[in-house]
Amino acid sequence: MEEQRKARVNALISEGILKTDRVIQAMLAVPREKFLPERLHEFSYVDSPLPICQGQTISAPHMVAIMNEALELEPGNIVLEIGAGSGYHAATIAEIVAPRRGERQGHVYTVEIIEELADFARRNLENADYGNKVTVIHADGSEGYPRRAPYERILVTAGAPQIPQPLIEQLKPGGILIIPVGGLYMFQSLKIARKDEQGKLTVEDRGGCAFVLLRGKYGWKT
Repeated sequence: MEEQRKARVNALISEGILKTDRVIQAMLAVPREKFLPERLHEFSYVDSPLPICQGQTISAPHMVAIMNEALELEPGNIVLEIGAGSGYHAATIAEIVAPRRGERQGHVYTVEIIEELADFARRNLENADYGNKVTVIHADGSEGYPRRAPYERILVTAGAPQIPQPLIEQLKPGGILIIPVGGLYMFQSLKIARKDEQGKLTVEDRGGCAFVLLRGKYGWKT
């Protein structure tokens, strides 16, 4: 699987998606197969979303790369992820913000509304040796996780009708928030929001994407 992982990373570099050394090294380090059901291991490095459970998916490698590049992650960052999924995306972030060597140790808090999926992500992260760098919380992620706020980076891995106000409030001044925003039918625009030191939010549109829907109080009710 390691050679397949290297080949996928090299392809993403050639396509201009992977650009920075930190993100490249994180994608090389995390074994995607450890975050998939065994029956799907042979497809681990196909550049496509794959089903996990409860109608949810693991994001395609290119989308994980795009989001991680846009987050401008640094060692020591405290990160909130909404939608733990399989735990894979959180692991790639942990590789950057909580490096195995170095004094600056950040942390990833990932919130999952589906209990079975939260359990799945937690097991995967522990099995892949990220249990001490990523905390999985079973809760309504559309409300964020105020207990550990503010966050320097926030990413949402599900499509929302708009940016939830609690996430804006929990983003630290100087921070970056990434979220797919759009309609009910899995077609959204990837929004990159930045909060300045005065608390003002500016939002950039990075183009089309397709994610499962964000559920909860500030998500879709259907």
